Amino acid sequence: MPDNNLTGLSELRDAKHGLKTLLWTAGFFSLFVNALMLTGPLFMLQTYDRVLSARSEPTLFALLAVVAFLFLIMGLLDWARSRMLTRMGARFQDQLDKRVFQAMLKKASTDHEIDENTGSGEQLRDLETMRRFYGSPLFAALFDAPFTPIFLIGLGFFHPLIGLFAFAGGMVLILSALANQLFTRTSAVKSAVSSFTADRYSDQLQNEAETIRSLGMQSNAFAKWAEARKRALTQSVRASDLGGNFSTLSRVFRMFLQSAILGLGAWLVLRGEITPGVMIASSILLGRALSPVETVVNQWSTVQRTRRAWDNLAALLSQIPEDRILVDLPRPKARLKAYQVSVIPPKGSTATLKQVSLEIQPGEAVGVIGPSGSGKSTLARAITGLWPLAGGKVTLDGAPLHQYHPEKLAQYIGYLPQRVTLFDGTVAENIARLSRNFDSAQVIDAAQRAAAHEMILRLPQGYNTPVHTIGTQLSGGQIQRIGLARALYGDPVLLVLDEPNSNLDNEGSVALNDAIVAMKAAGDAVLIMAHRPAAIKECDRLLVLEDGSRKAWGPREKVMSDMLSNVRVIRKTAAVGAGGLA
Repeated sequence: MPDNNLTGLSELRDAKHGLKTLLWTAGFFSLFVNALMLTGPLFMLQTYDRVLSARSEPTLFALLAVVAFLFLIMGLLDWARSRMLTRMGARFQDQLDKRVFQAMLKKASTDHEIDENTGSGEQLRDLETMRRFYGSPLFAALFDAPFTPIFLIGLGFFHPLIGLFAFAGGMVLILSALANQLFTRTSAVKSAVSSFTADRYSDQLQNEAETIRSLGMQSNAFAKWAEARKRALTQSVRASDLGGNFSTLSRVFRMFLQSAILGLGAWLVLRGEITPGVMIASSILLGRALSPVETVVNQWSTVQRTRRAWDNLAALLSQIPEDRILVDLPRPKARLKAYQVSVIPPKGSTATLKQVSLEIQPGEAVGVIGPSGSGKSTLARAITGLWPLAGGKVTLDGAPLHQYHPEKLAQYIGYLPQRVTLFDGTVAENIARLSRNFDSAQVIDAAQRAAAHEMILRLPQGYNTPVHTIGTQLSGGQIQRIGLARALYGDPVLLVLDEPNSNLDNEGSVALNDAIVAMKAAGDAVLIMAHRPAAIKECDRLLVLEDGSRKAWGPREKVMSDMLSNVRVIRKTAAVGAGGLA
């Protein structure tokens, strides 16, 4: 296990430690379940050696009654153990659900590349895999496995040759399990990676189905997906073949051992060294002793999936530490300072924002302009706390952003990203940031400030309209207005808008500027990343970015005037140069 996963391993082990009581109880039940497994062999032994030899019907009926009672007890204990293991898996998942979900979201918000082995939501499926493992017959077999050597030693008490034969057979099956792990590990990993790649590409094609159909890309898209699918299928078949080979070998060999031990027992009966009852009991007991080993070999693919899930969860929890318990700071003033901020995108190697400084005061709107790729969106993500800083500092009302709890910080800084997504739920729940116990007055106020109220009222069920029923009916501008209302919900002190009017019509642009004016009048602040001049109409100061660095900073009119002067100089120089060439 890599050292950088130690933190995640510690969290997973702590979660397992919380199951200690259930684990010990299941082990206690397993002790009696396996002891009662001797009922069948002992019954056969007594039937052959006592009942048949003495031809005693009362003894037979008495034995049958005792056996029925013992099997009933064994069944009840096994049933209770199975339910206990299922609930142990559910408790393990319940303990980690919130932690893994939050870590997954935090990782997804900073990563723009998907890991080779895991993707969006994959860690929750890994947690589900762990839950299913704890409730599976395979995990129950692991409780039974420690009794295998005890049963093998017990066979030695019947006769030394029987014990040696059973021990040798058991060692062959154990070696088969180890060989299964050795030879199928690489193939199983390749199969999982190939399947994930094909599924990820399929999801991408479904999400962009409209573009694919409109551009006539169906055949090419299918060809590329089919290639990935074929690779996944080939690796899956190869992994399945390898696992199937060992499963078949172990099953056939165990059946041979049971027949062979009958043959050995018959030979010993003929020599007068054991009784027929011992011969039959030995075969049954050997099958019971080797059953857990065969289960592990047959379900080795489950073991591998569980191991991968455990490693993935450990890596995630190590990479994304648990949020610290922070003191709740009072509601801040709209004073934001960014000093010498540098940002390297997650998994990037070079800074896309280089020593940028700016300051926003209450009642002020600041615009950030510059060409595509200049670092505007990177600055927005840094100021909202989504991306970590490689250098510099960002403070809100004098406190560094990391001193605020992430959810509290999101209440104080409203954010409208370039790409607005609506989630399953009602329109009101989307504006209220998926809260089910939202304040209706605040939802309506936010919608009105975003000029979305009238539009929402025209929907089939108004604010209660489920988003999935109208998703394709909403224009980009309407979705952006709902997104703006969501950013305004809860009365944030700072509003960060990334290309807020990219999909807005004239009415929407007017409403956006009205919302900015209202924020300023209330003593709050606005930071706008923009391409279009209409978005910076109400801005007091401008920051000009170029190639991640600050090109200009100051009052809006002065910055715009300087930029226009520079453009005139460039044009004049170009005209003079062209005249000289002529």
